[in-house]
Amino acid sequence: MNVIPGKPLSPKSLYRRCDPADLGFKSTAELAELKQIPGQERAVEAIHFATEIGIDGHNVYVLGPPGSGRHAFVRQFLDKTAAAREVPADWCYVFNFENPREPRALALPPGRSRELRVDVEHVIQDAQTAIPAAFESEDFQAQREAIGEEFKEVQEEAFKQIEEEAKKHEIGVIQTPTGIAFIPVRKDEALSSEDFKKLPEDEQKQFHEEIEKLTLRLQQVMRTMPKRAREMRQKVRELERDVAGLAVSGLVDELVDKYSDIPVVVEHLEKMQRDIVDNVGLFLHSPEGQGAPAQLQQVIESRESAAMHRYGINVLVDRTELKGAPVVFEDKPSFVELIGRIEHESEFGSLVTNFSLIRPGALHRANGGYLVIDAAKLLTYPLAWEGLKSALKSRDLRIRSLADDIGMISTVTLEPEPIPLNLKVILIGERIYYYLLERYDPEFSELFKIPADFEDQMKPSMENMENLSRWLATTIRTDKLRHISREGVARLMEDSARRLGDSERLSTDIEHSLDLVREADYWAGQEGKKLIDSADVQKAIDGRIRRGSRVRDRMQEELLRETFRIETSGSRVGEINGLAVMQLGNIAFGRPQRITASVKLGSGEVIDIEREVKLGGPLHSKGVLILSGFLGSHYLSDAPLSLSASLVFEQSYGGVDGDSASAAELCVLVSALAEIPILQSFAITGSIDQHGRVQAIGGVNEKIEGFFDICDKRGLTGDQGVLIPVANVKHLMLREDVVEAVKANRFQVYPVDHVDQALAVLSGEEAGEKDKNGEFPKGSINFRVRERLLELAEKRRAFGKSESNEDDTANESKSS
Repeated sequence: MNVIPGKPLSPKSLYRRCDPADLGFKSTAELAELKQIPGQERAVEAIHFATEIGIDGHNVYVLGPPGSGRHAFVRQFLDKTAAAREVPADWCYVFNFENPREPRALALPPGRSRELRVDVEHVIQDAQTAIPAAFESEDFQAQREAIGEEFKEVQEEAFKQIEEEAKKHEIGVIQTPTGIAFIPVRKDEALSSEDFKKLPEDEQKQFHEEIEKLTLRLQQVMRTMPKRAREMRQKVRELERDVAGLAVSGLVDELVDKYSDIPVVVEHLEKMQRDIVDNVGLFLHSPEGQGAPAQLQQVIESRESAAMHRYGINVLVDRTELKGAPVVFEDKPSFVELIGRIEHESEFGSLVTNFSLIRPGALHRANGGYLVIDAAKLLTYPLAWEGLKSALKSRDLRIRSLADDIGMISTVTLEPEPIPLNLKVILIGERIYYYLLERYDPEFSELFKIPADFEDQMKPSMENMENLSRWLATTIRTDKLRHISREGVARLMEDSARRLGDSERLSTDIEHSLDLVREADYWAGQEGKKLIDSADVQKAIDGRIRRGSRVRDRMQEELLRETFRIETSGSRVGEINGLAVMQLGNIAFGRPQRITASVKLGSGEVIDIEREVKLGGPLHSKGVLILSGFLGSHYLSDAPLSLSASLVFEQSYGGVDGDSASAAELCVLVSALAEIPILQSFAITGSIDQHGRVQAIGGVNEKIEGFFDICDKRGLTGDQGVLIPVANVKHLMLREDVVEAVKANRFQVYPVDHVDQALAVLSGEEAGEKDKNGEFPKGSINFRVRERLLELAEKRRAFGKSESNEDDTANESKSS
């Protein structure tokens, strides 16, 4: 590309076209699908390495701009990688018979947990039928009655012996409301108290002694009754255990044989069988519920369902339908959604829980595979990031309440057994989050050792363009869209470069191109086309600009109505057209900005009015300070600067930042110093260094087009144009109407690499270069600037002497 600083650019330099003939196909229908995202080899290598290495801490942070296909690529890559891995184990929670507050976690081969749950439910259901049937059988009833009869006989025999003993001593036994009593009798008739008093004292005394002995013996018999009752109940319980054991053993033994290859399940089933025998009451129907009130009926029903709650299987993670390792994309990465939770039920006004109410989190579902989380969403949920780090560091999954975790509520709840954690976490986010976490969280670099950095751009090589075309073809087939002609693809390539702002690179914002294809498909359908061509793509591009350009159009309208003052003809001293870029959503546009300067005698400072009123940002202030340094070193290295200059962005009512206006500010300051008019048909953009070199800036295309639009609406004269840094020529991808105007010599774009070249174009005069003696040519711009600065310095010196003489005279008067 032939670029001569200070001379207008050729139309070819303003836009780099993509030749459809170079693409090697007629339409995307001819292209094979592409499985790997184009232009992201570095990121692909990082993700591949992270998924292959088995060392802790090698989790991945995928960083890059939105629209680069990060999510689609990660999903595609992980689906393929996960399919080749083994399916991890199922996980379930069961009742802990030793410590009910700590439910046990069981690992089962994939797909077996659901089967176990169903089998155990069947066993419980069968037991709820078999156990009551066994207890209602004649054999059980007979044995139970026999135990009761045995106790009754022993009791009756003891009382019979007491009665016989009492009878020998003419003492009767009677039942009173307060218990058993002994009374004297004669001839089988009880003596009244009057008759008893008529007996001799010796005989009365003998009666008292015998009654006392019998009472003592009766008390001994009564004391043995509770023990004998306990023995009876123990025998009944042993009978019930034996009967329940016989009823359940066949059911459970069948499961033990079925799951003999899983020792932890066999152990649990054996414990469950023993516990059923010990708690057989859970399976017996209570007759008290018949005809009971609704609330009492609810209590009875809840008691009857307690068996299922106690012995059921809570399947936490079921891999029955899974083929390969799990890949989980968590869209709501809150603390409970990641770690899991313990739910509660309302029971008679109280919240209760049990192991069947334990719910899994995303970490449980992804265990043994991959978990993908959006970094921005993760960081917005309270304690979610801390919970994730804790799980990754401990390699354990501990389900706990968020309220308990932060100490808000202290309640007795379950403490489920932790589950071993083995997975890869992939965070997807923008670069700012990655660098902030790396800087301020020391644990981040320990847990996320692998950054997968997606490129913003790629070279427009034949390989990259072919891969982009194949990626488009893949999406077209997936979304069932019309295929694109090679002319349409070429237009998409050009738009990609334009969107990036670089004619020598292509944007990796694939999603933007895909959206254009979808919109172009609509326009092609409206016209009944079988293929999407370049005209349809252009309609989609124009439609997007049209929908987002309301603010731009209003601002241009106010410029044309001269509400905002921007001149595009004539010349003025101390005034220049600068250029700015505004970004509103996905739409960026340029707008001219009038910058003015004024100069007077002073102490050598350049006042940035924007900074003084706190509207100027640090980068803009830096540019103004560089400008001050250039004035001193370039024009007046042998004398102090003796000016007071002010710079201002006219009719600017918002913040100003960036140094892209520093070239314009220097030129307008030089104009004010040398009193040289600046042609208002030009606008300029660029930053400068302390040696006056013009440096690259951003948004060059939008800035040129912003000034062109105003000139075009007012009428192009052929004298108008924009000055840009030479370093920005490679970034030019201007609109077609701008290129056509340049072709017709109605508008010009000038590259400059030094402020002297800019001054020459803007004023139409030579800036002037120093000769071997360090002097500028007489009459040149730079000569006049130096002369003006020397004049100001001399005035300052003279002014200083005058003030000094006045002070001396005043001091002499005081002395006299």
